[in-house]
Amino acid sequence: MFANFGLEATIAIFINATLIFHKQLIEPTSKSDHVRIPLTITVIHLLFLLDIVGFAHDPVIFMWLPLFFIGYTTAYPKHQNPLILREALLVGFFLGGLVVLGGLQGWWLQPILETMSPTAVFYGSMALTAITDNAALTYLGSLVQGTSPEFKLALVGGAVAGGGLTVIANAPNPAGLAILRSYFPNAVVSAGLLFIAAIPSTIVAILALRLL
Repeated sequence: MFANFGLEATIAIFINATLIFHKQLIEPTSKSDHVRIPLTITVIHLLFLLDIVGFAHDPVIFMWLPLFFIGYTTAYPKHQNPLILREALLVGFFLGGLVVLGGLQGWWLQPILETMSPTAVFYGSMALTAITDNAALTYLGSLVQGTSPEFKLALVGGAVAGGGLTVIANAPNPAGLAILRSYFPNAVVSAGLLFIAAIPSTIVAILALRLL
């Protein structure tokens, strides 16, 4: 990802952050005192994260690590926010279903995608990722055999460019929404307004990925 899209994505992020969303980057002033989180808690969280990555291919240890983490946050709730388990489970069930059921979809995807040019794949992927998960698109596209490098780059590039148009465009977005929901009026996020607000930054991403 970094080798193929790193420079283009960095330029797009810089333009979007400085020209489109610069007001959102300024933290509002607050008179409330921030509670300092002990370094021990931060280190323990990082150790759990490193262990999850390190033991990703060892199911026995991998399955126990989240349980220990849930136990740790429950036993020592001070300086720790409650875990967002519902959204995390939804993401996990979605990705699990994708792996189990996605492998069976190659029979109808192969003849359709074989007839599409890389340009059509890019814009088709970008349009579909606005209403479905980009991990699903890229995984299903990987089931097609005999594709060219240009096809693969167009597929992933389109998913990257359009992956922020809606909440469901990326599996972790519901978890992020749960964190940010309280900052919206009545704790409700308008899907239509979110779509409209994401269009300018998406256009910048398209130009960066297609022209650079």
